[in-house]
Amino acid sequence: MVTERQAVLAVLKKHVTSEHLLKHCIAVEIAMRAYAEKYAGDVDYWGAVGLLHDVDFEKFPDDHPNHAREILAQHGYDDEFITNVESHARDWPNERSVLQKCLLAVDEMTGFVIACALVRPDKSLDNLEVKSVMKKYKDKAFARAVNRQTLMESAEDLGVDFKEHIQFVTSALAVAVKQNEYQEFSLLNS
Repeated sequence: MVTERQAVLAVLKKHVTSEHLLKHCIAVEIAMRAYAEKYAGDVDYWGAVGLLHDVDFEKFPDDHPNHAREILAQHGYDDEFITNVESHARDWPNERSVLQKCLLAVDEMTGFVIACALVRPDKSLDNLEVKSVMKKYKDKAFARAVNRQTLMESAEDLGVDFKEHIQFVTSALAVAVKQNEYQEFSLLNS
């Protein structure tokens, strides 16, 4: 099973062509890698789970993530890896591991944080403050499609203060943008 980043990205690109969805997957990967470091997980493995979490979304948006298994199995991913990918379904019936809790917690949060940055005059994550994100969180008209309940409950389930989670994800994304570690991920082209 391959978790080397360029190989994982190649798998993703075979199944995802939307630039917006690719960038979302990369943002989730970035946050997952950061949480892997925090929780002493395998950074490449956690990053690969984040990168491939929406591998079936483009082809099966109404039945996502129920087709991840068939897609990822074709690429040699084992049952545990695929189960980790599937675990970000909001209606997941099983108890989640720490990795799985992180995946659910960062999935929508990355997009929400980026949306908050993009409405700022400088479009920067560097000076995006938690209080600004919280203000947008309370504004139900902003990023209307984001499930606020999932944002809050997934952070709670992870055992992380909601504001600390916002700061952690924002910082992880800001560092990645600043260091230009992920060529495919550009906040300004979102």
